[in-house]
Amino acid sequence: MAAVAEAKTCRHISVRPINPAIGAEITSVDLSRELDAATAAEIMDAILDHLVVFFPGQDITPDRQAAFARHFGDVPVVPDSMFRVHADNPCVSVLENDAERPPTVNNWHSDYSFAAKPDFLSILHARSIPDVGGDTIWVNMYAAYEALTDPMKAHLEGRVATHDFMKLYERPFKRHLWEGERFQYMEAARLEHPPVRHPAVRTIPETGRRALYINESFTRNIEGLDERESASLLDYLFEHIRTPEFQIRYRWEPGTLVVWDNRVTVHYAVADYHPRHRLMHRVTVLNHEVPQA
Repeated sequence: MAAVAEAKTCRHISVRPINPAIGAEITSVDLSRELDAATAAEIMDAILDHLVVFFPGQDITPDRQAAFARHFGDVPVVPDSMFRVHADNPCVSVLENDAERPPTVNNWHSDYSFAAKPDFLSILHARSIPDVGGDTIWVNMYAAYEALTDPMKAHLEGRVATHDFMKLYERPFKRHLWEGERFQYMEAARLEHPPVRHPAVRTIPETGRRALYINESFTRNIEGLDERESASLLDYLFEHIRTPEFQIRYRWEPGTLVVWDNRVTVHYAVADYHPRHRLMHRVTVLNHEVPQA
């Protein structure tokens, strides 16, 4: 199995790989202050190398989180639908769970793969973490693709997958999102995101490497196959990406900020902490812009 890049010498940040397949910790940087271009460029390199990077102990506001994200591309205003919007910044989603709001995102997914132009980066900041539980798992989808046999790679060559917002949000455990005044927001999201087509295997321009681009939450079918063939192939791939050697499971601490590349990862928020409180702030980046050092 191919591993992510080894540690590199950086002038402005310290990067420590924490898993052979995926994930690195970045220290010696204070995200409460404006980054210079050289530091942002080194962070972008670390994201491309390690796919998910962790910044421990960051005491930042929602505004600073959004400002940090803008170093890497366009930061959208988020819709008030699946998650609440932060009152102080319209680009920040609030992911909050407690006894009255059980977690329901414990499913393998890539953020916004149901969109015609899916999110590039997700940036999650831990505001309140339960004393036990609430980990997140990420999967290296380069490694998942590279571990496939050559006949399976050939079978996937040129295949197109349909990604559908409603595959997840029509399920019974999401019913609460469609109740009361929130129905109008969810219905607007449904209309904005009809089913879309994405390659089942994509080549990432910056690295030239190939990655699987399917996920259990939103990938509805593989085009060109009948219903049973598609379901069987997707079931195999969904099971394949659960291989522990492709993964990192991360224990959050308050103040940790995490950035990951949605093009080459899927993730799962472990819902083992109910009824404890968990509060996260999320910002997304729509497109990749290379910071200029």
